[in-house]
Amino acid sequence: MHIRACRACQCIETFFPMKIYCSGIGGIGLSAYAALQNDHGHTVSGSDRAKSALTDDLQSQGISVFYNQDGTHVPDDADLFVYSEAIPEDAPERKKAEEYGIKQLSYFAALGDLSRDLRVIAVCGTHGKSSTTAMAATVLIDAGLDPTVVVGTKVPQLSQGVPRNWRRGASNLFLVEACEYRGSFLHLHPDIVLMTNVDGDHFDAFDSLDAYQQIFQQFLTLLPDDGVLITHRKDLDCARLADTWGGTIIDADVCAPPTLSIPGEHMRENAALVSALADHMDVAWEESLSAFSGTWRRFEKKGEYRGIPIIDDYAHHPIEIKATIASAKSAFPGKRIVCLFQPHMHQRTRRFYQEFCAAFKEADVVLVTDVYDARPESETSSVDAEVFAKDIGTETLYVGDTSNAKERTKAMLQEGDVLIVMGAGDITTVAEALTS
Repeated sequence: MHIRACRACQCIETFFPMKIYCSGIGGIGLSAYAALQNDHGHTVSGSDRAKSALTDDLQSQGISVFYNQDGTHVPDDADLFVYSEAIPEDAPERKKAEEYGIKQLSYFAALGDLSRDLRVIAVCGTHGKSSTTAMAATVLIDAGLDPTVVVGTKVPQLSQGVPRNWRRGASNLFLVEACEYRGSFLHLHPDIVLMTNVDGDHFDAFDSLDAYQQIFQQFLTLLPDDGVLITHRKDLDCARLADTWGGTIIDADVCAPPTLSIPGEHMRENAALVSALADHMDVAWEESLSAFSGTWRRFEKKGEYRGIPIIDDYAHHPIEIKATIASAKSAFPGKRIVCLFQPHMHQRTRRFYQEFCAAFKEADVVLVTDVYDARPESETSSVDAEVFAKDIGTETLYVGDTSNAKERTKAMLQEGDVLIVMGAGDITTVAEALTS
């Protein structure tokens, strides 16, 4: 037991260090939670199915990471077992935690407990959550408000020298990217919500667009009477959901348009939400947003391959793909746009099949890999990636797995091209290999 000052009011509180085990610790969300709890003084360890830059970073912070998830590494004296949504209930580690009688929480339930007594600013929506959260973090940090931040991408401004997806602040502000998957964000206790858009995703968890949007409506009811919702009223779905809540609503579309150094109308829309937040909190935003240089895998220029710019992007939904290609055409006028795309989940690819095919019409060349199986337990049938590539209808090739994709891409590229490597799976390794 330790005695320390409470961040929120500087009163004296008792601190009991815990032993926490995180199953799926290499995920972009759970890795942030693990690092934050480690920084708080708890003993944290965990497991994942493969090494990654995120697990390497966790180990550099003194966190033990195991790559065997058969249950043998779960400590029998752990105080808390936290699991990512990718870990099913019958997974060996969850069964072992149950056998030991360890309290189990999902990542967002644990995050909700961690932030319960703080002033929570939650960024939700189908697209743009990570970039909006990163922009908001930059503004709040520059304003001296010293927030704690948890975000689904790595942000240079959160840690000196090493871009990270978390930051421990000294104030009572907690800025968090709030994910709707399986209603995860319902574990949070928001005071301010930024809602980017609600046009639908995760149809392995929601059986219709209406069900998807209803979970956002439910999330807004968690706002207190003096809470604030910031959204785009020009987005009719957002406006309708905002009106069902009925509290204080700020329309980001009436704010002065921010100037950015990164391309894309979607980025300007994200920045408008952040400028509205800053105005509400009475802090400056112009300089911070104009200097914002982007984040990991959000139109990130990784480097070049034989003079050809390589852009790495997380886009894995048709709307995101269209926005990314539009950004590339704006940033690189006259260049041939080559997209190397890894479909993310069979279910998503089936649900948006025609939309995916249409999303690439502004690209010049499209290379399609095998589908990335993020949650195989939720898949009920598969998509033939070779047929999918033919159905896209532009100059499109099926290139197989990521190893083969790298070689096929190198053979396709020519002077004057721009390559966009896009997808939410492990396709980023191809961008890294081409620029290393």
